[in-house]
Amino acid sequence: MQVVLSILLACVPAFIWGVIFYKKDPIYRPKALQTFLLGMCSVAPILLYKWSWAYLPQVNIFNYTDNFKTDLFAFTDHLYLPIGSLFAFMFVGVIEEYMKNLVVRKADKGFFRNIDDAIEFSIMSALGFAFVENILYFYYIWEYQGVEVLLVSFVFRALFSTFAHILFSGIYGYFYGMAYFADPLWSEEQRKKRSPVINLFHTVFHFKRNRIFATEKLSEGLCIAVCLHGLFNILLEMNLTFFMVPFLVLGYSYLDHLFKQKENLKAYGCIVGENRSDYLHQWTWSKKSEVKAAAR
Repeated sequence: MQVVLSILLACVPAFIWGVIFYKKDPIYRPKALQTFLLGMCSVAPILLYKWSWAYLPQVNIFNYTDNFKTDLFAFTDHLYLPIGSLFAFMFVGVIEEYMKNLVVRKADKGFFRNIDDAIEFSIMSALGFAFVENILYFYYIWEYQGVEVLLVSFVFRALFSTFAHILFSGIYGYFYGMAYFADPLWSEEQRKKRSPVINLFHTVFHFKRNRIFATEKLSEGLCIAVCLHGLFNILLEMNLTFFMVPFLVLGYSYLDHLFKQKENLKAYGCIVGENRSDYLHQWTWSKKSEVKAAAR
């Protein structure tokens, strides 16, 4: 009964946030559902890693970060952060954000038309991840801390933790989309007269500039997502929950800014929304052509 009710509780924020952020046509719902399910599965390797600690304690990263628990960032006499906690939170951020993004990479299979797609499906992956995480948290809290604490946890995780996962993955999704469409975007960067020093570096070492551009964007997105994820965990660790609202509001403002970037909607030389029916006809025709070519 506790498992069933924990699942039902976890469904509430997943459904509400999904309705708020999913703005694609109905024809993309199967792909969105697939991404959500894969996002759920992305928790499994992390759980397996934690399970392995009982048998392989040397792979437990927290055994090493604990060596720094006496080293502190002291802000005041009563407000401080162990350096070991900082390392641990950054490690957790890297693992979780990478796994959620890996789902999107495996799910798209050439499906994305524009950067906006990459953002929205990254959010669906985050919702799947947060859904399973919420189930585990709700069950554990109910089992060991009681129903009263469970209700408080439900409100917090529904409003803050789930949204935080959406925020981090959405931002990472934007930069992944930039990397995904590196070829056309790199051409635009060249037209904007990108730094001659970077151009010279690529020329000397014979690097493919569009691939370097893609790596730059992936690294940039991962760094931003991990730093925000780590900061969120640090606020929790230091009991600075009153900073959650402004932190998430500012984060959402940045994500909303990325959503509104004009290049997000570029696809095959057109802007989605300006002539949507023509675009869908062109996209369908191109897919049929690819199928025919493969059949030959």
